[in-house]
Amino acid sequence: MAVRHRLMHATPDRVWEVLADGTRYADWVVGTSESRVACGLWPKLGSALEYTIRLGPWTAAGTTVVRRVDVPRELELEVDSGPLGTARVAIEVRPWGDEALVIMDEHPLRGIGGTLHNAAVDTLIQLRHRSMLARLANVVEEQTSYARR
Repeated sequence: MAVRHRLMHATPDRVWEVLADGTRYADWVVGTSESRVACGLWPKLGSALEYTIRLGPWTAAGTTVVRRVDVPRELELEVDSGPLGTARVAIEVRPWGDEALVIMDEHPLRGIGGTLHNAAVDTLIQLRHRSMLARLANVVEEQTSYARR
């Protein structure tokens, strides 16, 4: 399991606003170039996003489904990356004074990702989470700085 956290200089409500906006998914999820709501009202239980990954001329699509939600504290997603399989991604938003502590926990569930899961894969996921949480903080904190003006 790969667990990582980051203190964000914004309220938990501001963090949740970004997480609850399916059109902003590509702004903070590493590797995703665009996202759109596929079904339901994001982030309601069972709702889904479709996303696109672009690496040069190569593109791939995936789906993310909300498996558990406790507004505005927890969001658990199942990310389907096609041939790589699926992964559970849990995001917890905790108040930390006037700021928010965001904890991200991910592990492969099905497919080749689950079969080949090991400590080396967890290390790669940790690196991805570091970048993803930094991107989320940038989006959230940018929103917060605009709100203060």
